[in-house]
Amino acid sequence: MTGKYDAVWVSHSSMGDFLKCPRAYYLHNVYKNPDTGRKITIVSPALSLGSAVHATLEALKVLPVDERLKRDLLADFETDWDKISSGKKGGFTSSDEEAATMVRGRAMIERVVAHPGPIANKTVKLKETKNNMPPNFILSEDDNIILCGLIDWLEYIEADDSVRIIDFKTGKNEEDEDSLQLPIYLLLLNELQKRRVSGAAYWYLDKSDTPTEVALPDAAAGREKVLAIARKVKEARAAKAFDCPRGASGCFACRPFEAILRGEAEYVGVAGYGQDAYLV
Repeated sequence: MTGKYDAVWVSHSSMGDFLKCPRAYYLHNVYKNPDTGRKITIVSPALSLGSAVHATLEALKVLPVDERLKRDLLADFETDWDKISSGKKGGFTSSDEEAATMVRGRAMIERVVAHPGPIANKTVKLKETKNNMPPNFILSEDDNIILCGLIDWLEYIEADDSVRIIDFKTGKNEEDEDSLQLPIYLLLLNELQKRRVSGAAYWYLDKSDTPTEVALPDAAAGREKVLAIARKVKEARAAKAFDCPRGASGCFACRPFEAILRGEAEYVGVAGYGQDAYLV
C-alpha cells in the first residue's frame, strides 16, 4: 500500500534533475544540511526572475475574472520581487545585474497587461490538497511512487466544457519537445479532475504576446515514459547510487552543489520551499 511518507515522490523538476545528473538529483532533492536538517538549493537571476513573474500571475487564479484586470500587476510584481528575488537572495552579485533582470520581468508583466489573453478567461481549479502539498496522485501502487506537479494556469473552455493548459515561460529558450512537462500535466489533470483536456500552450513572456499552441502528448505513451523514469529514480534511491556520469570531476549540474558542500558558496537564507539557499 502506498503511503505518502514512505513513497518516492517525483515531479517534472526532480526527474529533470535526475536525467541531467543523478548526483545533482541527490544533492538537490535528497541530501539535507547536517547542521540545519534542510535541503539545499542554489539561487540564480534566472530562477528569481521566473519565481517573481510566476508569483504575480498565478496569484490571479483565485480572483474572479472581472477583478483580475483591475489589479495593478506592476505593483504586485514589485512586491513579489522584494519578497522573492532582490539582492543576494535572488542570486544577484551587483545592483546593475538585478536592475537589468527586473526590467525584463517588468516587461513581461506589461506584456500580459496589454495582451491578457487567457488571463481574462475563466479558470479551472484543482481541489486543495492536504498539508499544502502540490497536486498529486499515486502513479504506481506497486512501485509506491507518487507523481506531483503545479500547473501554472488552467483555462476553462466554455464552448465544450474542457480545459486548456497554459504554462508561463520566462526563459529565453523554448521548451524541448521531449520535455516531461506536458505528459506530467496531462496525467495529473486526467486523474484529478473530470473535464477533457482539449489543448495546451506555452506562453513565452519574453517575446510573445500570445501563448504558443503545442500538441498534447498521447496519454498512455506519456504515462509509460514518466513511469519508466520514475522507476529509475526509485532504483537509484534504493541502491543509493547517485554517481555523476562524468565521474569524479563532476558536471555542470552537480558541480555547483559540490561547491556548497566544500564551503565555497555563500549562504543567503531560507528559500521559499524551506531549503537552505546559497549563492555559488
